[in-house]
Amino acid sequence: MIVNRSSDWLSFVLTFLLAAIGLVSIFSATYNDAHPLSLFFKKQLIGICIGIGLYWLFAKLDYRSLMRWGYFCYFGVLGLLIFTLIKGSIGMGAQRWINLFFFKFQPSELTKPLFPAFFAYYLFTHKETDDGTLRDMAPIIGVLFVSFVLIMKQPDLGTALLILFSGLILLWLAGISKKFFLYGCILFILTTPLSWYLLKPYQRNRIAVFVGYGTTQKERYQLEQAAIAVGSGGLRGKGFLQGTQNTLQFLPESRTDFIFAVIAEEWGFLGALFVLLLYALLFVRSFFMIQDIETPYLQLLALGLLIHLVLSALINICMVLGMLPIVGIPLPLMSYGLTNLLISFISLGWLQGIYIQRR
Repeated sequence: MIVNRSSDWLSFVLTFLLAAIGLVSIFSATYNDAHPLSLFFKKQLIGICIGIGLYWLFAKLDYRSLMRWGYFCYFGVLGLLIFTLIKGSIGMGAQRWINLFFFKFQPSELTKPLFPAFFAYYLFTHKETDDGTLRDMAPIIGVLFVSFVLIMKQPDLGTALLILFSGLILLWLAGISKKFFLYGCILFILTTPLSWYLLKPYQRNRIAVFVGYGTTQKERYQLEQAAIAVGSGGLRGKGFLQGTQNTLQFLPESRTDFIFAVIAEEWGFLGALFVLLLYALLFVRSFFMIQDIETPYLQLLALGLLIHLVLSALINICMVLGMLPIVGIPLPLMSYGLTNLLISFISLGWLQGIYIQRR
């Protein structure tokens, strides 16, 4: 595929490097002598190859058509979320997946790039909403709330909060009346006791563990093992395939939510810092790209495509370091999981396409 000369190759190289480091870490997290190349590694490798293709496909396609189709497809996504609650595949106590026989995917992941498209296209076709009144923004707020509830019911608190915060940031940037946030804060404070009892027992337990509750052998086991993995890496790490927490399988979910702990243990503080630097460069470069987009609706779309990646990276890393409660938020481009991996590539490729075609 021929790519426009105005493509931002720096952002693509950073994207590829993060995915490659994630692949190497998944190899380490799933390695055993009998089968060095695990099924997870092979699937992730195939996912990266497909993701690169999708990246440049979305960069090549007309961003206006994508935004329009994204708007209408979002209603289909809401239907898929409802279907997931009724007939979805159950795993680890949650009903979040739809089984397509040869692979499973999470419809909730589709909300990450498609809600910004819904948001931006709605504002584009309803220019009278430029004053940001609550009445004019009510359809967007309603769709955001429905999305949050449907994902929350799976239950998937992490993704639900991610979509909610991403939507609220877009509403703020779109200039919605500040009364909305004032009333929202008041309502949140008043309903906090009720919200606590609406959470699932394991969700309440994770919050309690974060504030110090539980024993090392039981409730705090996952958090403690992650802390040991990160701390034992030291400055330069134990070396590739030499991380004891990882290779001896003390670290739960090492290939998914806690892949950053694997990196910190094997490559140490310097390796973890290098990964953080790559993320910082990718996000800062992307923000500079967005600043070069002149159309307000497209800026909001591009920001929406980036915000969920920024929030996911921040939440996941802070979770591994014990700075936030444990939630099921994967590290973009690095954690194992084909749906999240492909959505990350699509989001960044779509942003690349807006940048290429901005003039």
